[in-house]
Amino acid sequence: MQKLNRTVYSAPERPIKVLQFGEGNFLRAFVDWIIEDLNEKGIINANVVVVQPTPTGRVQALSEQDGLYTLCLEGIENGEKVQSRRVIDVLGDFVDPYTQYEKYLGYASSEDLEVIVSNTTEAGIALDTSDTDFSACPKSFPGKLLAFLKARYDHFAGAADKGLAIVPCELIDHNGDELKRVLNELAKINGMDGAFIDWLNTANHFTSTLVDRIVPGYPRDNAAAICEETGFEDNSIVKGEIFHLWVLQKEPFVQERLPADKSGLNVIFADDITPYKQRKVKILNGSHTSMVPIAYLCGIDTVREAVTDEDVGRFIRDLVNEEIKPTIELPADEMDAFASAVMERFMNPYIRHELMSIALNSTTKFRTRLLPSYNDYRAKFGKSPKHILFALASLIVFFRGKRGDADIALKDDAAYLDFWKSVWELGEPDKIAAKVLSADDIWQQSIADDDNVNVVAGYIRSIVDKGERAALKEFLGE
Repeated sequence: MQKLNRTVYSAPERPIKVLQFGEGNFLRAFVDWIIEDLNEKGIINANVVVVQPTPTGRVQALSEQDGLYTLCLEGIENGEKVQSRRVIDVLGDFVDPYTQYEKYLGYASSEDLEVIVSNTTEAGIALDTSDTDFSACPKSFPGKLLAFLKARYDHFAGAADKGLAIVPCELIDHNGDELKRVLNELAKINGMDGAFIDWLNTANHFTSTLVDRIVPGYPRDNAAAICEETGFEDNSIVKGEIFHLWVLQKEPFVQERLPADKSGLNVIFADDITPYKQRKVKILNGSHTSMVPIAYLCGIDTVREAVTDEDVGRFIRDLVNEEIKPTIELPADEMDAFASAVMERFMNPYIRHELMSIALNSTTKFRTRLLPSYNDYRAKFGKSPKHILFALASLIVFFRGKRGDADIALKDDAAYLDFWKSVWELGEPDKIAAKVLSADDIWQQSIADDDNVNVVAGYIRSIVDKGERAALKEFLGE
């Protein structure tokens, strides 16, 4: 079997128009796949240079295969199991700026370059005030980007038409705005002149984005079978789900240079990405978080088992349809389509998503993923959403730390674990509910009105006395 590279696989030559910070699984299964699709449909003609954002990474491994790799997309689409295999050929060059700093800065003088994309983890877009030596590779991602933009400004003598479309994909709110803010602060710390800072802000165009695709990465369990199927030895296979969504803040300069919405993929340039973020966090993440304690205490271990379970699956669907969707300001057909797609994603037979992996930091997740829906529902309907309260009661019992006779491996902030321990020392469901619902230091609000306390206490009592499954059936009216 031959190693996958450009001597055994014919790949077109294209100009490098995209500089990409990050060589990880997500960008290769998402942004690079979208660029591949745009190329294939004749909408753009562009390859990518990959910049390794940390001292250790995979640019060397990718370059050994000339940037070629197999993307495996698997999941459920319109009720049917779908699998696809595709060689991605858009990675045209690779740079380790820690050892190839001159080569890295050399791309700043490229006449072809139009777009910068990044995914350097949530911690990547952060101000490092010690990043002041640009004679060698800066430590932070903003430092590297600022050095690059300064080199471009100098090479083209501040030409207004040499700015770039800058498209971060890091999972933080308003990532484009935040990256721009950090770059400005870092430029001032480094004493850069006002003319450059003006060019940074006017010639370059930043857009905020929301990305959504589950990417498990290298398929260790069946990589050999995939290689047999494709006929190539491939050490850079990446696996992702079928579902994908990319929402970008509408910015004409960016849209012209990266018309990712033109190929028929699920890409949206929106006037405001906030409702789409709310939709993802409330529906996908919110249903995940509510599912964990209920399903796990019912003896279920995975997301797929949870949503296909008659009782838990019904609870999750009712929660989404009755209490979450009404709180999001998007057209009903869009909401229905997204909610349906989420359930299909949860039922993906090719991904084993452990509930306990989602359970990490459940206290904070309940506050950020479910309390916004609780508050919006209360504001809209003047009453508390009962499914969310039942999920909270189940979370409280989950943090008792027992599933039957077995201990639950609780993982959360130490202060929260201490809080839950103190809660269960109270013994009585009424006292437990009152303490939890009034813990405004944890929830950043109190939800301890008399009705809520009584309702949650009743759910706790039912779960403890009868078991989660029986309590859930009782809640569902069975």
